[in-house]
Amino acid sequence: MNKIFTLIIVCLLCFSCKGPASVYPQRKDIVQTVYASGKVMADSEYTVYSLNAGTVISKLVSEGDKVKKGQILYILRHTSPTAKMDAANSVYTNAQQNLSANSRVLNDLKIAMQNAELKFSNDSLLYMRYKSLWTQNIGTKVNLDNAETQYRISLNQKQSAKEKYYSTRNDLQVALKNAQSQAESLRSDLDNYFIRAESAGTVYQTLKENGEAVKMGEAAALMGRSDARIIRLAVDQQDIDQIQPGQTVLLKTDVSGERIFKARVTRTYPVMNEADQTFRVDATFTDTTAQAYIHSTVEANIIVARKQHCLTIPVNMLMNGDSIKVKQDGRVITKPVKTGIRTINEVEILSGATEHTDIISPDQK
Repeated sequence: MNKIFTLIIVCLLCFSCKGPASVYPQRKDIVQTVYASGKVMADSEYTVYSLNAGTVISKLVSEGDKVKKGQILYILRHTSPTAKMDAANSVYTNAQQNLSANSRVLNDLKIAMQNAELKFSNDSLLYMRYKSLWTQNIGTKVNLDNAETQYRISLNQKQSAKEKYYSTRNDLQVALKNAQSQAESLRSDLDNYFIRAESAGTVYQTLKENGEAVKMGEAAALMGRSDARIIRLAVDQQDIDQIQPGQTVLLKTDVSGERIFKARVTRTYPVMNEADQTFRVDATFTDTTAQAYIHSTVEANIIVARKQHCLTIPVNMLMNGDSIKVKQDGRVITKPVKTGIRTINEVEILSGATEHTDIISPDQK
């Protein structure tokens, strides 16, 4: 038993006396990337909402259909709004007729105004005649007074007829504007029972069927530009300074397996998402092949730097403060180095080591 125990101790001592693991820097092509995650979106993607509550009586599109701007997607039951619209149109048409050249209301008032003008003209001449005769001591004072009274009554009637005509015309103009405003308001309300596409594109998802009830503000369809995708990525706040438009993105989606897609960064957003401490970055596909399905989850690497034939060491050989342990003259010393770009596994050495530097693991003493 004692012999076995002694043998184990000897073996352990021999193992512990082996030299420390070491590496030499190597020349390699190195690519530095930033990890990002997100999902594929349709370009200009938007959700169509119902502006009124109602029941779908006609669904006019299906998933995958291409539509034009303003094209009707759904029709909701609109019996009552249609009746109100018809009544408003009748009021508006009547208000237009009341201001037209054939308006019976205005024509009657215009005739009354003309009659008052003729009567005033006649009474004015009669008054002036009696007045002239009176200056010549011809006629009676009673006749002159009666003529003057009739003249003044005619003047008042003329002014009254004129004021009544223009006042009625102004009232009819106001009534026309009110009727027009009411008709336009009801037309807009009626139009809200027809759910339309806001822009040309593809119907990616329909959310309602014939006979279903729709609430005001409820989603009815998912729309977007045809055959165009946006990759919406989330980049950690510590990496966002390295991201610039034009950088290459390599990505794969949860529905495409191991297939790698190529894309390019198009835009970075300056506002941080406080919930997960990330920044939004948009990219577009550069592949000419079929693009990924929308809303599929994405894992991506954004290439932020690349170098050819640079001196590298494994990243686990680098100590804090950018220093390494090296063998020199039979001793192990700590030596500072200047580093360049980094990947998950490797780091570039700019100075402080050569291909002949024997670097040992930081864990070795």
